[in-house]
Amino acid sequence: MELTYTKLCEEESDKYILIDIRNKVFYDYGHISNSINLTSSELKEKLELFSKDKQVIIYCKDGKESKLISEKLQSNGYNVHSLKGGYISYINDYYLNLDPNEVTKKVEFSISKKFHRVLFSKFAKAINEYELISPGDKIAVCISGGKDSMLMAKLFQELKRHNKFPFELVFLVMDPGYSEENRKLIEKNANLLSIPVKVFESDIFENVFHIEKSPCYVCARMRRGYLYSKAKELGCNKIALGHHYDDVIETILMGMLYGAQIQTMMPKLHSTNFEGMELIRPMYLIREEDIIRWRDYNGLFFIQCACKFTEKISHQQVNSSAISSKRKKVKDLIAQLKSEDPDIDGHIFKSVENVNLSTIIAYKDKNGIEHNFKDDYN
Repeated sequence: MELTYTKLCEEESDKYILIDIRNKVFYDYGHISNSINLTSSELKEKLELFSKDKQVIIYCKDGKESKLISEKLQSNGYNVHSLKGGYISYINDYYLNLDPNEVTKKVEFSISKKFHRVLFSKFAKAINEYELISPGDKIAVCISGGKDSMLMAKLFQELKRHNKFPFELVFLVMDPGYSEENRKLIEKNANLLSIPVKVFESDIFENVFHIEKSPCYVCARMRRGYLYSKAKELGCNKIALGHHYDDVIETILMGMLYGAQIQTMMPKLHSTNFEGMELIRPMYLIREEDIIRWRDYNGLFFIQCACKFTEKISHQQVNSSAISSKRKKVKDLIAQLKSEDPDIDGHIFKSVENVNLSTIIAYKDKNGIEHNFKDDYN
């Protein structure tokens, strides 16, 4: 038996247990309220622990895997049912009951009031501190469909309302080969949040799918190139990306641990391949935990990385560590260290601002010339 989202809403929450059987990476990015995360193997081990008077409802990404598992468990006498259409269907049905005007109003009010200090104030601070915007700029706000870039678009709209100096915005979405459901979710969110997006297509996912070495790096480089090109075609002189504070400190540690170098993700960069173009990161000082709080407070759902690799992984029942990227490992490491010292992330961030060249064995200047402490030691 399969249950629909409507039927689930009619059920009393204390009469059932809702279980998300996707791997932890996808669960952490977004899940149905009050659900718990168990893989299919963990589910079988713990079914005996659940109260017999409660039915167990399981869901996966699209309902296919959960349907097969529930049917097998039912044949063994368990009171287990599948959520029809899975997480994707849940989001689609959930959005049908939302009024875009009301959602936009709530989201914008939350940015100007409840989350003003941790979101908009830090957004404005980064723009001022790193001089990211100048009068007359035309900025392509690049939206991937995730929580970070969608929030960035709303923060730019809020900044525009303050109208302290003239600048223009273009909300740019590149579809590099998203699945139909992910493309629709981006468009639904843009409509729901009153973001007038311009969508253009590319075949990047198809081109990098068969690359074995560093496909994510190649994909990121290609995506940036396409964004620069389209933004320049639209008359923009800057592109804005939604990287946040946590991305910055993770990049610093990743460079040290995996790249044997000290470097950071810069708040702004001149393009080397597109003359006159610049990349800016206005979310530079915003913490990811605050972005998540904003997302959940407003009841919003966004896509994660939705490339073919991710789609393939999402159908596999694998241990979450098997798909953990280096960035995920570094993120977990920082979280562990922060649990022991709450200032650890701030120290990592400040470390690249407090560099003392007299204590560095070797470094390269902005022209690429290498210097060594032995050069003037004597």
